[in-house]
Amino acid sequence: MSVNVARPPTSVDSVIVIDYGSQTAQLIARRVREAHVYCELVPHDTGPAILDELQPRGIILSGGPNSVYEPGAPGLPDWVLASGLPVLGICYGMQLIAQGKGGTVAHASEREYGPARITTVNGHPLFSGLPDELDVWMSHGDRIEELPEGFEPLATSPNSPSAAMGLDSIIGVQFHPEVVHTPMGRQMLRNFLYDICGCNGNWTPDSFIDSAITAIRERVGDERVLLALSGGVDSSVVAALVHRAIGEQLTPVFVNNGLLREGEAEIVQEVFGRHFHMNLVYVDATDRFLGRLDGIDDPEEKRKIIGDEFIRVFERAAVEQGAGKPFAFLAQGTLYPDVIESTSAETKAAHKIKTHHNVGGLPEDLAFELIEPLRMLFKDEVREVGTHLGLPDEIVHRQPFPGPGLAVRCLGAITEEKLVALRKADAIVREEIEAAGLGRDIWQYFAVLLPVRSTGVMGDGRTYARACAIRAITSEDAMTADWARLPYEVLAKMSTRITNEVHGINRVVYDISSKPPSTIEWE
Repeated sequence: MSVNVARPPTSVDSVIVIDYGSQTAQLIARRVREAHVYCELVPHDTGPAILDELQPRGIILSGGPNSVYEPGAPGLPDWVLASGLPVLGICYGMQLIAQGKGGTVAHASEREYGPARITTVNGHPLFSGLPDELDVWMSHGDRIEELPEGFEPLATSPNSPSAAMGLDSIIGVQFHPEVVHTPMGRQMLRNFLYDICGCNGNWTPDSFIDSAITAIRERVGDERVLLALSGGVDSSVVAALVHRAIGEQLTPVFVNNGLLREGEAEIVQEVFGRHFHMNLVYVDATDRFLGRLDGIDDPEEKRKIIGDEFIRVFERAAVEQGAGKPFAFLAQGTLYPDVIESTSAETKAAHKIKTHHNVGGLPEDLAFELIEPLRMLFKDEVREVGTHLGLPDEIVHRQPFPGPGLAVRCLGAITEEKLVALRKADAIVREEIEAAGLGRDIWQYFAVLLPVRSTGVMGDGRTYARACAIRAITSEDAMTADWARLPYEVLAKMSTRITNEVHGINRVVYDISSKPPSTIEWE
């Protein structure tokens, strides 16, 4: 059973985002949250009960891959327009409004995919404070041929006579305001939320913390809560939040699997044990993990071993720490993207690229109820909450780190010698990027130890040593990523330091692969 402690009270302004299968539907929700308005992304067949549950001030309809006139295409629920709330339809959502109000939608003679320029007309509040001409991002094959009765054009483009339309607070736009390729898109969304829906922007980290603490205390009572603390952003914020709510009733367990980055175990113990005064249980299981990984070079086998061993170590710690009074709850850092993906309106088949980086997956027979206080938050919101809870920057803005740790960055079989070299190289990469002031601009940056050797020259002598790859990527959500264009001088300094300071490495290469076709991690 999962304890939902994350939905805010109805006093917090909210809107509903209806998902019609757009690849940017999550991005719409993120943009709304960035404007400090709470929202939930719901399937297109959601019933009207959501209005009573959230008491929203407006509704946004996402884009989608369908054509509204195709048989079986998802439609517009009757309750949306009957609600009397402001509605913003984006692309497919606009076409649904046009069709639902009696307009005509047809296949366009010329499709629009990419940048376009629109000219606004009639001075609608959606475009308040914006220039008359705006660069936008189009992605559609259909267009509005005839506006519904009473609607007027709000913007035009060479290929879309009705690039935007409106009737009072019912609005449609043919372009995508949520993407970065529509530079003024965020302001358009803010205009809709604030000027048209009347939102006040009261969805803040502090309002979330207050409501979450109240809900946790009410649900937990005087019971005990167990937490697997990895030191990552999500579990760290859960630890700080739950500890503020119930104090000593929380027991975080931190397992050192011997695959952590340099200084990581010390930072976690310092922050949560000595700074937050938590009852932190530290388990050094390095020998157990490395013993089971000895000679294993297949990445999927590594993951399975690490996941299985983590469960064994964690279960043992739970039994030992719960000897006096057993734990009733298990807290974990599930985030909103996980919830969205698991409740998608359409289940899509996908090839398994690799086992998920989060370690393990606890057995179903563990007798705990789940507490998931972050389950309605995006990653950027989690970081904000962490800052407001007093977590230091080295935790809040910690680099994403896979559950199997350095095991998937040390390619091939793992040895202590290789881990020592990788830790030092990785520390240098992080130090130099942060020293150059680039840490907040890059999503992820790390070193990879390659299973190859190459010839080199050091001190007039021949070497035959390992190669190290540097990986640095930019991204918004890790679903897609591009390699970071690091300054040459930064790359040069990292290469010089690694080859001079790390024994056993004589060559450094830079990974310029994007995702797709590559993944962020090498294994």
